[in-house]
Amino acid sequence: MSVYIWIALFVVLIVIEAITVQLTTVWFAAGALVAGVASFFDAPNWLQWVLFLAISIILVMLTRKFAKNILKAEPKPTNADAAIGQRGVVCEEIDNLNAKGAVKLNGIVWTARSENGEIIPENSTVVTLRIEGVKLIVKKLNKED
Repeated sequence: MSVYIWIALFVVLIVIEAITVQLTTVWFAAGALVAGVASFFDAPNWLQWVLFLAISIILVMLTRKFAKNILKAEPKPTNADAAIGQRGVVCEEIDNLNAKGAVKLNGIVWTARSENGEIIPENSTVVTLRIEGVKLIVKKLNKED
């Protein structure tokens, strides 16, 4: 194969890698580069293909797991996530049918809805079960809780 074909393949694979940033084609780009160098030195086509495949496969096997571990982004909890499980005080009666209700939680007033549709009166203590959009989904605590 022509050195220009290997260079074109190398460029296409690098562009794909740059667009996806998923470590999917970088190893094949390296294989294309090595095959292109072999082509430049007039290596037979079969040898160029063997080098391309061998380099690509070896690099995938040796580095993919290592690279994935380094680049793995662990989800970080947000301030909103910290509200889950917290207790708050109802500062506006929660009534799902009339789309109203608010809870004061750690000094911040949130729009709130009850988990099961019950009306929760003002000054009741609630616990946050989850967040849906910008609303807290809460459950009223009994005096024993």
